[in-house]
Amino acid sequence: MAAPLAAQEAAPAAAPVAAPAPADPNAATTPATDAAPEEMSMLVWLIHTSGWIGGVLLMMFMYFVAQVVRLFQDLRPEVVIPQGLIDDLDKLLAARDYAGILRTAKESDCELGQMVAAGLPALSNGLSEARESVDRAGEAVVVEMEKKNSMLAVIGSLGPLIGLLGTLKGMMSSFSDIAKGGEMKASQVAHGISEALLITFEGVAISVPAIFLFAVFKNKIASLSLQAINLADDFIMRAHGSARSKPQASGTSQA
Repeated sequence: MAAPLAAQEAAPAAAPVAAPAPADPNAATTPATDAAPEEMSMLVWLIHTSGWIGGVLLMMFMYFVAQVVRLFQDLRPEVVIPQGLIDDLDKLLAARDYAGILRTAKESDCELGQMVAAGLPALSNGLSEARESVDRAGEAVVVEMEKKNSMLAVIGSLGPLIGLLGTLKGMMSSFSDIAKGGEMKASQVAHGISEALLITFEGVAISVPAIFLFAVFKNKIASLSLQAINLADDFIMRAHGSARSKPQASGTSQA
């Protein structure tokens, strides 16, 4: 009887040891829940560290993108010196329709049309006066083009300066923490230093493409405006020659 009683007492004692530990339902989801805050914290850190200076740089960047798209659309040969307008003016000149030439040039929304419209009425004062009118109209066109492009130079100049403002703000924050005294930790001054570096990077990141594209568009403006002036000047000279040859043609037919 002693052996069965001992076995019965040993069985309950061994049962708790053999029972498996309950699985933690949150164990599998812990890495996923920890990964999401770390991923979001980077964006939150960028926004928080950039501050209001980062907001100013963001608005500058949005304006920069819009201005670049506008310049790419406006500074194209088919916009400045459209082939369709050139063909129409040549047809009207062949028909000696000077009123039609002036009307077509004024109605065209392009730089070449503006130059022709400025030079054609001045033909009554002589060819030299008409060519000077074309040159003056060309200078006005270049000024308008450069005015659009000049904003890229402004952005390229302001970007590093605004970044420097962020650098000063971040360094002042770090030195303010150091001035409080006591035992300092790297984490206490790291925020100010990271703010200084981040905003400086943002300012330079806007400035570099702005300066590069300013030079690209400046060259395009010089090239397109020169082509437009040459085409307008050549057309005015041909219009002057056509106007002078008209009386000679009528006199020859009478003879």
